[in-house]
Amino acid sequence: MPINRIAVGTPGEASHPDAIRAALAEFFSMLIFVFAGEGSGMAFNKLTDNASTTPSGLVAASLAHAFALFVAVSVGANISGGHVNPAVTFGAFIGGNITLLRGILYWIAQLLGSVVACLLLKFATGGWETAGFSLSSGVSVWNALVFEIVMTFGLVYTVYATAVDPKKGNVGIVAPIAIGLIVGANILAGGAFDGASMNPAVSFGPAVVSWSWTHHWVYWAGPLIGAAIAALVYDNIFISNRTHEPLPNNDF
Repeated sequence: MPINRIAVGTPGEASHPDAIRAALAEFFSMLIFVFAGEGSGMAFNKLTDNASTTPSGLVAASLAHAFALFVAVSVGANISGGHVNPAVTFGAFIGGNITLLRGILYWIAQLLGSVVACLLLKFATGGWETAGFSLSSGVSVWNALVFEIVMTFGLVYTVYATAVDPKKGNVGIVAPIAIGLIVGANILAGGAFDGASMNPAVSFGPAVVSWSWTHHWVYWAGPLIGAAIAALVYDNIFISNRTHEPLPNNDF
C-alpha cells in the first residue's frame, strides 16, 4: 500500500538548495502555464468583445492549455519533476514519491506562480480581469465535483503511467506530451460545464486577482480527490510489487 510509504520529510529539507531550486522550477512552470492558458481566454474575450463562449473558443482553450502544459512540464521535469499542479503533487505524496514538506513547498510555489501570472496578465492587458472558474447554468456543485474528480483522475493516472511507473521504459520521454493531451481532451469534455480546472492553482490565481470565491472549494476538493484515487489505484494495481522509497529529489 502506498500509504505506508508516506513520509513527512526532515526539518531541513525545505531549506535545502535542491528543494529551493525545485520550488522555483514549479513557480516558473506554473507562471508559464497560467499566463498562456488564462491569456488565451482573455484574448478570445477581446476578439469577440466578451461574447459567449463558442465551440471554437473551447477548442482554442483546449489547445492553448495542452501546448502550454506540455512546455511547462518539459522545462520543469529535470528539476522538480514537472508537477505544475498541486493535485499532481498531492498524488505523488499519496504514492510516496515526495515528502510532505517538499510537497508543501511545491504548493506554495505553484500558487504564487499562478497569482503572479494573473497579475501580469491584468497589467499587460490594461486592467482586464482574469477569468475565474465558474459553473455553467444548470450545473450543480455536485455535478462539477464529479467532473473535477474524474478529469483529474485521468490526468494523474496518466502522470503515473508515463512519468512515475518504474517500468515505463522509453514511454517516459513522451510524458509531457501525454499529460498535455489529456488536459486538452478533458477541457473539451468538461470546459463547457465547469471550466475543467483539474488544477487548484489554476483556479486559485484568477480567484485571488478577481477576488471571486463562489464554489471555489469544488476546484480544490475535486482535483485532490481524483488525484488520490488515481495514485492509489495505479500504485496498488500496477506498481505494488516493487520496493519503493520516497524520492528525495522528486525526480520521477
